[in-house]
Amino acid sequence: MQNKTLISIILIVIVIGLIIVGWGATRSNGNSTLDTLVASTSPDVLINVATSSVPQAGSNNGSTSSPQVNQNKKMQLITLETSLGQIQFTTYNQDAPNTVANFVKLAGQGFYNGLSFHRIIKGFMIQGGDPNCTPERSKGPCGTGGPGYQFADELNPATPSYQAGYKTGVVAMANSGPNTNGSQFFIMLADNPLPNNYTIFGKVTKGQEIVNKIGNVKTDANDHPIDQVLIKNVTISE
Repeated sequence: MQNKTLISIILIVIVIGLIIVGWGATRSNGNSTLDTLVASTSPDVLINVATSSVPQAGSNNGSTSSPQVNQNKKMQLITLETSLGQIQFTTYNQDAPNTVANFVKLAGQGFYNGLSFHRIIKGFMIQGGDPNCTPERSKGPCGTGGPGYQFADELNPATPSYQAGYKTGVVAMANSGPNTNGSQFFIMLADNPLPNNYTIFGKVTKGQEIVNKIGNVKTDANDHPIDQVLIKNVTISE
């Protein structure tokens, strides 16, 4: 009799254990599915510089480092000579000094010369600044590249650019998550209520019609232009 009772207790414990394990697995799968759904529908995905686990070209294993900052000016004038025309934008030095310093440094080194606007979403934005995205595309997967380092966001709710948000002509950094800025940037084609996850560091003052022209070029299913639009060179004026 005692043996039967012991066996019954053991069976009950096993059944309860199986129920708990099954519930835990179901709960885990539910959360995983939810996370995937949120990621696939979030506006953030539209401007990510890389997808899944593809590393940035030349990245330092995900480590962050801030560029040298040597700017006390309120703004500077940046001129992008593109294959479709000239775009000019002023920088927001006081709102995003590190980001402006980084862009100016890279531009002064000729980093952007010959790169393409590799991602174009009509009515939303145009994106460029990936060293992998050249006419040859020989440096790595286009859309995953950077300058070899990453630096922190500048997202201060007290700044005018943050409060204004992502309006037509705004120039901001593309990223793959918090504090992963490198060299990729985007220019807005229209006002959009994006979350404040992307450092705004300038706004187009001349040539928005060129931005719009680039925004209307034919693209493939991955938002890559069929015929590349190149940044020929970048100049900085005080």
